[in-house]
Amino acid sequence: MTRWPNKETPEDWSQGIPLGYMKELCDYWQHDYDWRAREEQLNRFPQFVTEIDGVNIHFIHLPSAHENARPLIITHGWPGSIVEFHKVIEPLTNPTAHGGNAEDAFHVVVPSLPGYGFSGKPKITGWGIEKIADVWGALMARLGYDHYFAQGGDWGAMVTTHIGLQDKEHCDAIHLNMPMVTPDSKTMAELTPSEQASLMSMKFYQDWDSGYSKQQSTRPQTLGYGLVDSPIGQAAWIIEKFYQWTDCNGHPENAISRDELLDNVMIYWLTRSAASSARLYWESFKNPPQDEVDIPTGCSIFPKEILRPSERWIRKRFTNLCYYNELDIGGHFAAFEQPELYLQEIRTYFRSLR
Repeated sequence: MTRWPNKETPEDWSQGIPLGYMKELCDYWQHDYDWRAREEQLNRFPQFVTEIDGVNIHFIHLPSAHENARPLIITHGWPGSIVEFHKVIEPLTNPTAHGGNAEDAFHVVVPSLPGYGFSGKPKITGWGIEKIADVWGALMARLGYDHYFAQGGDWGAMVTTHIGLQDKEHCDAIHLNMPMVTPDSKTMAELTPSEQASLMSMKFYQDWDSGYSKQQSTRPQTLGYGLVDSPIGQAAWIIEKFYQWTDCNGHPENAISRDELLDNVMIYWLTRSAASSARLYWESFKNPPQDEVDIPTGCSIFPKEILRPSERWIRKRFTNLCYYNELDIGGHFAAFEQPELYLQEIRTYFRSLR
């Protein structure tokens, strides 16, 4: 029942996701994609729902059998979901079965952000990143974890940063794969090549790649009518970002399989989460806090990340930066694209803090 737009005029992705690819994807989604099989794959993880401050919070909770495992809460962003982490959850909890050492084990908690996936949709305003950080602290306490680590990228990085600001009594350290900092104006006269490239990337994002965020941060409800009503609209809105933000050499399926891309889309489509997920931008995007963070912090910078701040820019805000590494491959969806590298970064950083 899809009504298709006419074909884009250039022979590339510069006007958005191409018609030919969307028709190909639609045909596969309708005739070959097996949701029940994919559902079974996701359901290998124990999943729960608990109510906190009037909103149901869905989360994966997979404790480790290793004696000295440490609790780790991992937070996704937009347009991601818990699906991003399906290749790293088991290696994190059972490292000895996946090329790691027993001392690298974690009790893993992966929640769905409020308004996303199988979590509830807030009915009142106020559910921004600070509120979610408090809710995550309450979730970890409810699970019996007095001390824990936290990790995230995208909105997950911002929530994780605020956990580090707001729950220092219980959160012992954080790790980010998209730390949110502003370039240090004092460095502009002596920029490194990496910093110059980062500024160019930021300019491209502002000029050509940020329209979605303007819409979601100003009129998320209006956007929701089209996306909740059209599976192809929802898929295109999401997958175009996987083209732009992954290290994919010109096609998103070079980084993430077609089934995995559709798994992630399904989490939004089945739960009618287009408007409710976009509201996080309305709540938190306009004036993101830049408070100084003094909790132990690790940062892993992947080359196709949207924002790639340098170590000295990060240190200006994260004053207790204990680990910084620039990777050679990978993008915005680190655990999805490069699970082995993601695991290596998590293990290396937190190993020094156990």
